[in-house]
Amino acid sequence: MPGGGFAADHRGYLRPSMKLSTHSTTLRRAAKSLFGWTALRPNQLAAMRAVMKRRDALVVLPTGAGKSAIYQIPASLIPGPTVVISPLLALQQDQIAALNERQRPELRAVRISSDESPAQQAQAITEIREGRAEFLFITPEQLSNPDRMAEVRSLKPALVAIDEAHCISAWGHDFRPDYLALGHLIDGLGRPPVVALTATASPPVRDDIIARLRLRDAEVVVSGLDRPNLFLEVAHCPTEDYRWRRLIALLRDDERPGIIYVPTRRAAEELAGRLTDAGFPAEYYHGGMPTNARAELHEAFLADRVPIMVATSAFGMGIDKPNIAWVVHTALPDSPDSYFQEIGRAGRDGASARVLLLWRAEDVGLQRYFSGGLPDETELRDLSALLRKKPQTKKELREATGLGPRKLGQYLALLEQVGAAEPRAKQRIGAPRYSPQPADAAAAALAEAERQQNVTRSRTDMMRAFAETTSCRGQTLLAYFGEQMTEVCGHCDNCHAGTSTADNGAVGPFPVHSQVRHAEWGSGLVLSYEDDRMTVLFDEVGYKTLSVSVVSEQGLLTLD
Repeated sequence: MPGGGFAADHRGYLRPSMKLSTHSTTLRRAAKSLFGWTALRPNQLAAMRAVMKRRDALVVLPTGAGKSAIYQIPASLIPGPTVVISPLLALQQDQIAALNERQRPELRAVRISSDESPAQQAQAITEIREGRAEFLFITPEQLSNPDRMAEVRSLKPALVAIDEAHCISAWGHDFRPDYLALGHLIDGLGRPPVVALTATASPPVRDDIIARLRLRDAEVVVSGLDRPNLFLEVAHCPTEDYRWRRLIALLRDDERPGIIYVPTRRAAEELAGRLTDAGFPAEYYHGGMPTNARAELHEAFLADRVPIMVATSAFGMGIDKPNIAWVVHTALPDSPDSYFQEIGRAGRDGASARVLLLWRAEDVGLQRYFSGGLPDETELRDLSALLRKKPQTKKELREATGLGPRKLGQYLALLEQVGAAEPRAKQRIGAPRYSPQPADAAAAALAEAERQQNVTRSRTDMMRAFAETTSCRGQTLLAYFGEQMTEVCGHCDNCHAGTSTADNGAVGPFPVHSQVRHAEWGSGLVLSYEDDRMTVLFDEVGYKTLSVSVVSEQGLLTLD
């Protein structure tokens, strides 16, 4: 090809020069040579080109759309190792095995985690340093160790890939504190280009990921979230007996494996027992179980030894099981984000799969309870004052304040967001040089917590709107994620019932995805129209559904 050549990298591999590597042809050739793929999807190519240009990227693609390829193929072309930060060891192991099966040195992967001995960890570092491995898989907790951070930084990584990136978001899943610190950890690696990958991220989650990871001029790729092989079905259940009968009807229709999501640990245990007694052998899974027991259940489900898994939202991330034929929710999920993530585990083999939501009005009150109360302003003020005195470790802060690990993590995250806390060397946390006074920091943190709670509760409202809609469920769900479908999905109960209407984005006073402003609620993004209703995502108060006629007659919104 004209315009480029080949150069040997520090390991002696012949790789295309960087100028040539930005071309789609080079990426396609690498995909075919290394993985045997004859084509790449346009959204994959767009993200890969950004990585080749050394730009940060945020990629939101559905399960099974080849997200891993987006960092693996460019990594095989870029001189220098790639650090892959992934939250789950089982997920890491699957990806490492898939790479090493290729038996290509430019795809070899090693890992540093709590599962490896010190000797194995040292061997992994040596293999990367000597050019015998390309990918270093690691958990955020490992990088939080200053000695480990220095060791990984000395490898001069060329790229950082972050899997399940929605875990870093304040709006995403309640996750490990070390995941929240990834922006700082990447700075500690010398700030190489970052590619963040997830299967689900609504607009506020995407903004949060970009802010927390400190992505610079990020290429954002959001595409193909519709899953045509999933049949979306919702049933309002007037009684618990009706909910039970609908569940049993599905299990009798389809004997293939599936997951039943329930809202509480107690519900998981009770439903698994009731199903087993009724002749449908089931196991339960929740976050309160011992780690070993959860790992054994995870493996048994993957190996088809458990046909029905009754679980809380703690189950599912990293499950690469292609033959899950159905997913049932026996209560309204907390948000479309959680719902989309969980139904995405069905039908990964491309076969038809059922997704059934069995909900009652009481579910909304339960989610309101789960969203919790607001932090204590006095505790926030006292914590801020401690940070201003001197940097301390989390253990020292717990001892000084009496706060538990979970609450302390939440408080530190809030104080960091308002400029009153920052990570320091040796795993300490202190106050920035120009941080606000403790009383001002506490007031600002409380206001931020209120804003987050408003958005969280509005997400539950959007989940209820999805459950109640008589329009196309595919359109309704994707509009929440900022993706516009101009035709009805054809794979939901409303489409089959004939109540869906095509939404071409042309109705209403403002174009879909335009920025608008409300006098009280501030700036917002128009997501969708349905009949005389429009959904707008406001920065401060979250999702709101408004009457189009009232908005037009009273001039409630203006273009921002």
